[in-house]
Amino acid sequence: MMSVSRFLRRHETVIKARQVWRALSSQTDGETRIAQILKEKFPQAASLKVVDISGGCGAMYEIHIESEEFKGKRTVQQHQLVNQALQDEIQGMHGLRIFTDVPRK
Repeated sequence: MMSVSRFLRRHETVIKARQVWRALSSQTDGETRIAQILKEKFPQAASLKVVDISGGCGAMYEIHIESEEFKGKRTVQQHQLVNQALQDEIQGMHGLRIFTDVPRK
């Protein structure tokens, strides 16, 4: 039987390898589609990053977006705007991690 610490070390190595592979590979179709939708919805976005965190199958994404459109809005309101922009795509997803911010000047 494998110890918990050994299992976690092995799992951490797999995660790091997957992150390196993703950094070297091109965007998936889903990442490109979601990024395009968000660029259209948030034209003032200073930065946008969409990552398929489900291993490439499109079931779960992580989104990081900084936009002036979020200025004066609470975090929950910012996330609601992103959810509304992606309402059609979200139906086919298992999960979505959203990180929003207002660009710092």
